[in-house]
Amino acid sequence: MTKRMAEASPRFKARMAGVSYLLGALTSVLGQMVVLGMLVEPGSATATAANILSHESLFRLGFVSSLMTVPFHLMWAVLFYGLFRPVNKSVSLLAGLVMLVACTMWALSSLLHLAPLVVLQSKSSLSAFAPEQLQALALMLLKLNARAYDIGLVFFGFWCVLIGYLIFRSAFMPRIIGVLEMLAGVGYLTLLWQPLAHYLYPYNLALAGPGEISLMLWLLVKGVNEQRWKEQASLAV
Repeated sequence: MTKRMAEASPRFKARMAGVSYLLGALTSVLGQMVVLGMLVEPGSATATAANILSHESLFRLGFVSSLMTVPFHLMWAVLFYGLFRPVNKSVSLLAGLVMLVACTMWALSSLLHLAPLVVLQSKSSLSAFAPEQLQALALMLLKLNARAYDIGLVFFGFWCVLIGYLIFRSAFMPRIIGVLEMLAGVGYLTLLWQPLAHYLYPYNLALAGPGEISLMLWLLVKGVNEQRWKEQASLAV
């Protein structure tokens, strides 16, 4: 089975990358945006704590979803490295390492996602704190979760720029997708400086849509031009 996977066609690997790309995006959005968006009241620690405790199952679902995005991103990073190594091995490897850093930040973000529930339910071990203090601590942990997630998105933006460059230089995928993916990366990179990101919001993150959606759909529907991939791979050997 391992041998068959290693010998899988580039088109099959591209489609698997598209599947992992889709699953990674869905789990990330569900955990970090949908669930937390429903439960977190940024201006009220009390309301946020009440929402979390009264919707514990939903909050735990958000945590699991946030955590699952990590293996999906790692999977597509490995597949992308294999696909674009013939274009430029060094840049492909750098992209893989950048994605590893992003996944590390998202794993930390997932732990910070779960931490508020632990704090709110640990009344005996944290009895020295008043309920209002525990609620404030829970909200602060959720804010740290958001910061860690945004830092992961910065590294993801760097990954998008590198992958966009590789797509543009490749002979087996449309160059326009590479350009759009690089623009998506630039949008995410604005999160490196929060005042700029807030000033440009939502236009900076809107840049991600065309690049990510076009790349995902192309991988799922078309994969790669297998003949051109093999030609480029033979030249890279």
